[in-house]
Formats: sequence, structure tokens, C-alpha cells
Amino acid sequence: MIKIAVPTRDNSVDDHFGHCAYYTIFSIEDQEIKASTTLPSPQGCGCKSNIATTLQEMGVGLMLAGNMGDGAKKKLADHGIEVIRGCSGPVEKVVKDYLQGTLSDSGVACLHHDCH
Repeated sequence: MIKIAVPTRDNSVDDHFGHCAYYTIFSIEDQEIKASTTLPSPQGCGCKSNIATTLQEMGVGLMLAGNMGDGAKKKLADHGIEVIRGCSGPVEKVVKDYLQGTLSDSGVACLHHDCH
């Protein structure tokens, strides 16, 4: 079983991982969604929180995200979490698109940082 995290706001991929309302965690088995749960976003900016450690402890190995800076991507990678950026739309559809092999990383990093 693999677990996929998606930064979420209003059941869609949040455009900025560090400021999402919550994370939707999908449990995948045999290329199918078997379960999903939500994890509240930590206070403040996600890239400066312990979210990478928390997700790693939950067994998450992949994040499907909207925008994300290279520093946040590296922090997640250091915790064994692969990141695919450039995702948008309803979270369940994005996960299904990934499972069908139609998603790839946009390669575009968020170039601004709004955390204070």
C-alpha cells in the first residue's frame, strides 16, 4: 500500500502547499483508492513546520501539489516523499489521473515566499 498526500482547500488541490487548509491522505492499493483521511495543516507556513516529518511517519511517499518552492520540495524529498508539482482540480480526480499515469512534474518552482 502507498500513501499519497495532497495539499487541499475546498476539496481541490491548494495552489500553495505551505498555506493549504489541510492535507488529504489517500491510501492506494492495486492502483485503486482504498481510503482517504484528512490531516489539518500545521499553524503557519507548511514549509517551516514539521509537516514533512508527520507525513513521513504516516507512511506518505508521494505528494501531488500545486505550487511549491525548491526548498520545500527538497525538505519533503529528504523525508522520502516524492513531489509532483503543477497539479490542480478536485483532489480525488488528481489522484486518479496520477494512477492512470497522466501526471508529471511541471518543473516549475514557486519563486516567491509569503511566510512571515
